[in-house]
Amino acid sequence: MSDRHKPTALAAAPPRVTGLRQRDEGAAVPRLSLPDRIADWRNRMAASPGFQRWAGSFFLTRFIARRHARELFDLCSGFVYSQVLYAGVQLNLFGKLRNGPLTMAEIAVAVGLPLEGTERLVHAASSLDLLEATQDGRWRLTVNGASIAPSTGLEKLIEHNQLLYRDLLDPVAMLRDPRRSQTAIAAYFPYGEAGRPEDVDPIAAARYSDLMASTVPPLAEEVMDAYPVARHRRLLDVGGGIGAFLTLMGERAPSLELMLFDLPAVAVHARAQLEASGLASRTVVHAGNFQTDALPTGADLISLVRVLLDHGDEVALTVLRRAREALEPGGTLLVVEPFSGIRGAERVGDAYFGLYLFAMGRGRARTVAQHQALLRQAGFSRTRLVPTRYPVHTGIIAAQA
Repeated sequence: MSDRHKPTALAAAPPRVTGLRQRDEGAAVPRLSLPDRIADWRNRMAASPGFQRWAGSFFLTRFIARRHARELFDLCSGFVYSQVLYAGVQLNLFGKLRNGPLTMAEIAVAVGLPLEGTERLVHAASSLDLLEATQDGRWRLTVNGASIAPSTGLEKLIEHNQLLYRDLLDPVAMLRDPRRSQTAIAAYFPYGEAGRPEDVDPIAAARYSDLMASTVPPLAEEVMDAYPVARHRRLLDVGGGIGAFLTLMGERAPSLELMLFDLPAVAVHARAQLEASGLASRTVVHAGNFQTDALPTGADLISLVRVLLDHGDEVALTVLRRAREALEPGGTLLVVEPFSGIRGAERVGDAYFGLYLFAMGRGRARTVAQHQALLRQAGFSRTRLVPTRYPVHTGIIAAQA
């Protein structure tokens, strides 16, 4: 190996220490554990330009080095990537291509952009695996691009995320004091403006409920495929919005009786939606505030779909206790929401929802263990994590008394 490829300056062993480890400034600190020392050595090596050159050249390590370099650049460029996605949604680029491939000139006409701007956007979207070129030079959707469809709610969520990006223009300021001024995300949610939750403005409630309902179908499909909803007699969906989740449950289980509980401003919209879905005869809609009111009884299955996520532990515990009191003996409670710390979905729970809920001013993504601890406090003795295909957006915990 030539001197150029030898990590000589960085491969030198650190000074040997015993008992205490010296900081650079000379302050004594407790000796690091073996895992900490290994991580310290690893990180010093990774930060070394010499080691980076060697790792990028050596055939056994270069693919790892290149992957880490790509991941770091993706972190730096993530906002740009998200804006490419947002521009595509705003211009209905993905909708225009749902009927088949188009030439660059046809895309420019369809989305109303100059040809040069269209080329930049199309090539950017292609690099993000949203579009791909055909053999004859036209452009079509990839699997990812085709997934950005109205039925998945992704289009509305992508547009909604602009509020979060606005709040994150100065992330340090927000982290220091999220209540320094009204954040765009907090202003969007009607509950933050009302003195009492039951005083929510109906128009604001309808706007929020419509967004939430648009993202329910893939989540509901996960629940229906992972848990035998049809074996139950009556389902109560607490915080059920305008009934999107309840409607899908009712369609999958024709004999299931349905109940919905939400704030008065939301319940009025839920009744209209369930009537339009042809489920009014099987459904009873209850208006109330789960922080102050008892839940309706008679259900042997209660669902909390993305409800606990929006609240701190005190309110979450109140909701769980009320669910425990309302549940029929032998019944089941389903907690349905993305969880923190789920392998393969860590970024969703801790990065996206962690900062989203912080900007909103309340709520948190919880680990499975944290959910189970709250469930035990609420009086549930048996809990289990129900496996799902896509834990990135749907985690399920089933709890029995």
